[in-house]
Amino acid sequence: MRPPEAGGISARELRKKFGDRFIDDPSFLSLYSREASFEEPSAGPLGVVFPTSEEEVLWLVRWAYETETPIFSQGSATSLSGNTVMTKPGIVVSFERMNKIVEVNPTDSYAAVQPGIRLEELNVELSRYGVFFPVDPGSVRSATVGGAIANGAGGMRGAKYGAMRDWVLGLDVVTGRGDLLKIGCRTLKCRNGYDLVRLVVGSEGTLGLVTEAVLRIAPMPESAAAVLIYYDDLPTLVEDVVRVRAARVWPLFAEFLGPAESREVGLEERYSLFLGVDVNRGAERDMLNRLKGLVRGAVAREALGLDSSMDLLEPRRKLFSAQVALMQRRLGSEGLLIIEDIVVPVSKLPEAVRRMVDLAERLEIPLSLGGHVGDGNLHPTTWFRRGDAEGARRARAFIEGLGKIAVGLGGSVSAEHGIGTLKRDLLRMELAPTVLEYMKALKSIFDPKGILNPGKIL
Repeated sequence: MRPPEAGGISARELRKKFGDRFIDDPSFLSLYSREASFEEPSAGPLGVVFPTSEEEVLWLVRWAYETETPIFSQGSATSLSGNTVMTKPGIVVSFERMNKIVEVNPTDSYAAVQPGIRLEELNVELSRYGVFFPVDPGSVRSATVGGAIANGAGGMRGAKYGAMRDWVLGLDVVTGRGDLLKIGCRTLKCRNGYDLVRLVVGSEGTLGLVTEAVLRIAPMPESAAAVLIYYDDLPTLVEDVVRVRAARVWPLFAEFLGPAESREVGLEERYSLFLGVDVNRGAERDMLNRLKGLVRGAVAREALGLDSSMDLLEPRRKLFSAQVALMQRRLGSEGLLIIEDIVVPVSKLPEAVRRMVDLAERLEIPLSLGGHVGDGNLHPTTWFRRGDAEGARRARAFIEGLGKIAVGLGGSVSAEHGIGTLKRDLLRMELAPTVLEYMKALKSIFDPKGILNPGKIL
């Protein structure tokens, strides 16, 4: 049955403003009520709005403020921590039609874009100028700029380039009060008061809706050298990464797969390290020889040149499909995959993995391993049968245990997937109550009626 009203005001008002870009057909709404995580929505959307301009976003938020209607912003719904699931009946705001590149300025090292453009599409356009946007999450082919900003995305080049917070220079953002804030700069150096840009990055749509972003861009590497290396144990793999960094070699990527995952993507059933370094053209062979001299693992493949080096990394991009295949081999189509996200200091990775294995064995659940070894970010994964209450309980115990492992080793309960609904309790474990009080106070200033993505983070 079609909801007759949205937040106490007739849906006719939304239809009058947005026309066929407001949809409340129940069969359509189901497509926008879920994300990639296993978190279940506790409510359904009253409608989906597809704005095409900043003015429309402003109108919508002001309407929602007056009617106290919750708003759930959405990019491509690839979040993995319950960041976009519905917690109350409300309006989904899909930015997929605000997907333009506004400006590319290689001289001043920035690009201005709308939030709905996909990261891969952005880099295709930027390549025409010899520049690129370095943030490279596993979902790069579908993830949008707005979603990456909201979640504070990282990815496979994080070992050298960091995460989203390091590459956003400025934002236009509509707060929960219906105010349009233009924050940050179009310059690489900018000290214009409190850093509200970094506050919004990673806030998961709880402080405002981004309508335009000024992103820092970088020259494309001239070339690269890379190796695929096999190991019989993870500590030796990590020690090699530490040794490379200690030799003042800063990897472009340092990624790994566990033995079962390596087998699933066509490699040997051993720990696999994908190690690449960007270099000036002509220095590829020297860097390759230097890497081979530093590592103790068995070098299985070599790559010279940027394209060849990125091709060598391609099996690592198949981690998700490998984990799905491992799950389906046991549970068929009835399985639910839980992809976790924690971070520890690189030197603590072997101990973190040892504790993870012990945890999975105690809970008697499967464990799949892979991640960004260059920056200490791990994605331990498990699964259970859909509808299995005991399996779900063990999975949540696993998530809680992983958070305790990360915090206990000086890391965090999330590196790039965010908090959402899944890790709210873990955040309370990691942060002092006073810190959470300050966060709540900030939330109340940006969103005094709590209409923006309610029930997330805090």
